[in-house]
Amino acid sequence: MTINTSRRGFLKGAGAAIAVLAVGVTPKGTLAAASTEAATGITPFVKIYADGTVAAVIKHFEGGQGASTGLSTLIAEELNMELEDITFEMAPSNPAVYNNLFFGPFQGTGGSTAIANSFMQYRTAGAAARDVLLQAAAVEWGVDATALTLKDGTITGAGKEGKIGDFVAAAAQLEVPAEPKLKDPEEWTQIGNPQKARRDSHDKINGEGIFSMDVQLENQMVVAIKRIPQFGATVVSFDDSAAKDMKGFIMAQALPNGAGVAVYAENTWAAFQARDAIEVEWDLSKAETRSSDEIKAELLAAVNTKPEYQASKTTLTETATAMDGAAQVVEREFFLPLLAHAPMEPMSATIAATEDGSVIMYDGAQGPTVNHGTMHQILGIPMEKIQVKTLYAGGFFGRRLNAGADYLVEVTLAFAMTDKTRPVKLVWSREDDITGGWYRPAYAHKVRVGLDDTGKIVGWDHRIAGQSIAKGGPFEAMIVHDGVDHTSVEGTVDTLYSIPGMHVGLTDGSVATTVNFWRSVGHSHNAYVMETMMDVAAAAAGQDPVSFRLAHLPGDTPDQIRKAGVLKLAAEKAGFGKDLPAGHFHGVAVHKSFGTYCAEVCEISVDGDGVVQIEKFTAVADCGVAVNPDVIKAQVEGAIGYGVGHIMRDEITLDGGVVEQQNFPDYEPLRMRDIKAIEVHIVTSNEAPTGIGEPGTPPAGPALANAIAASGRDLVTHLPMIKSDVTFA
Repeated sequence: MTINTSRRGFLKGAGAAIAVLAVGVTPKGTLAAASTEAATGITPFVKIYADGTVAAVIKHFEGGQGASTGLSTLIAEELNMELEDITFEMAPSNPAVYNNLFFGPFQGTGGSTAIANSFMQYRTAGAAARDVLLQAAAVEWGVDATALTLKDGTITGAGKEGKIGDFVAAAAQLEVPAEPKLKDPEEWTQIGNPQKARRDSHDKINGEGIFSMDVQLENQMVVAIKRIPQFGATVVSFDDSAAKDMKGFIMAQALPNGAGVAVYAENTWAAFQARDAIEVEWDLSKAETRSSDEIKAELLAAVNTKPEYQASKTTLTETATAMDGAAQVVEREFFLPLLAHAPMEPMSATIAATEDGSVIMYDGAQGPTVNHGTMHQILGIPMEKIQVKTLYAGGFFGRRLNAGADYLVEVTLAFAMTDKTRPVKLVWSREDDITGGWYRPAYAHKVRVGLDDTGKIVGWDHRIAGQSIAKGGPFEAMIVHDGVDHTSVEGTVDTLYSIPGMHVGLTDGSVATTVNFWRSVGHSHNAYVMETMMDVAAAAAGQDPVSFRLAHLPGDTPDQIRKAGVLKLAAEKAGFGKDLPAGHFHGVAVHKSFGTYCAEVCEISVDGDGVVQIEKFTAVADCGVAVNPDVIKAQVEGAIGYGVGHIMRDEITLDGGVVEQQNFPDYEPLRMRDIKAIEVHIVTSNEAPTGIGEPGTPPAGPALANAIAASGRDLVTHLPMIKSDVTFA
């Protein structure tokens, strides 16, 4: 990382009454230091206050995935402090500095990128802060800075001692080193320390943490939206006469985009009650009217015809030739339904005007740049007059960032339709989110695998059909190439298995509803198909599933070596291939996503009535440098539960275009009883850190499916499993 130097003077005045050393990036991209938040030329990654408090400024929002802990750890490490002595603040909306380095000029959290994106940024900022503090102390004491050390907030050496807060003002006057020396891995005490607790746990446990749903501003109005009943419908008119006499009701107005009616009230209960009392006439002329069965039939028909797009380098003709020479061919057809994100906290955001004519949005902002742009476009006010206050989010899984910016548009339109003298808080119910959210698309797959007489794969014809996430939206240029939405085929076309003659074809399904990134995105369905088909092929070849996979991971690339490594370790830790108690069975799956290699072995038991109990998941993750092992284990555990829970019993179905599921009783999340134990092992590595929020999800479902198949039942190819007569304990 190249860092240029810059000098900032100590700023005095009302804004500088309390000195704060801010180390971060200037608009020119250079690293610099300044004092106080009045130093608007600096956008800091770390702030050190005069009382010695150190705050990491977190550019990736905290939705439960541990970003605040990970980035704070990097600052603590380079400042030679304990993680528990570091606090954190959420970064303001400023994509010029706080952009996600993998997303271009966009500030946002997603794709399991937080640590991978910011590993060097935050370490370098912490090291630079350490060096300027040492230099400031050296100047004051008249000694050489190399004679001084900083540890636990105290600078010592040359017979002197002082707290870092004493040197904040002087340090802000110094030139930041061009290339601050980072600590060697052998010196790390915070990075990789398994005993370090999460930094956000305290606030969440004692109730001090503020989520979007918690915002209560003086004199605020609450808005609930009567939304369109099916995709494509619009409002014709509405009758609010039944709501006018309700206590707390203020008014109702149709949204300018025709997507619903905004109902304003003094509190959430009044808003929901009034919303339910309003009668709306809908224009359904362009609305979705198909059933899920009809959509499923269309997608299955698509994978049984020539694909619309070629995603692989190998053509369909070349694969057909390879398959013609196969000793045997196995094939399966798959269907994976629409899925909701179903975070614990439904959507909510609040907008308020400020005394200086600005507006501020309070939100668990997964993409502050989208919040900023939405308010600018709808309200027509300058970008510099817009603020975004990022709060905690109660889970997200991709839900809070979508091409339509749905809830952000709603709250901004609702605010724009008022006189703007009162804050406006938008609140979604769980039913709103399940019935009117943005879903993981439904997909169909058809796979034919050809094997030679030694059991090696000689051809693989893989056809996929589903609704594109990216086409027609703001992410199209980044994700879609030659007609192929990469999110539809990721995990297949880029498989690490050595498979000659592999063709991947894609057909876009017709638009059925709003669709969005979902935890592990395309890997969520592609890994299920790839890894269950590897078991089908292994059985046809007469080989055990682990050996068969390893035979197709010959170690020709570092990627293959690492993928084979997690597979071998997971098999060893789970005792795969060894004798199990009667009625117990193993299933295995391994997949790379978001730069991370994850292998999982699922052990199930099946009783005399055929009821399946998940006894244990054994998982191995290779995510490079393990910054926070405890967070990594928690993320893998959660990802397994998230993936398995949806595959066991969940789907979103349409009846005449209307979503049938409403809440957790009919879109049931994983229960504590569903998995008895999860054991996670982390590969020790010096490779650059990669993603961890999502990679545990893709292998979970196929590992379970392969275990069920190992028990003697047919492989479940149409999800959810309970619709294939699988009963769970």
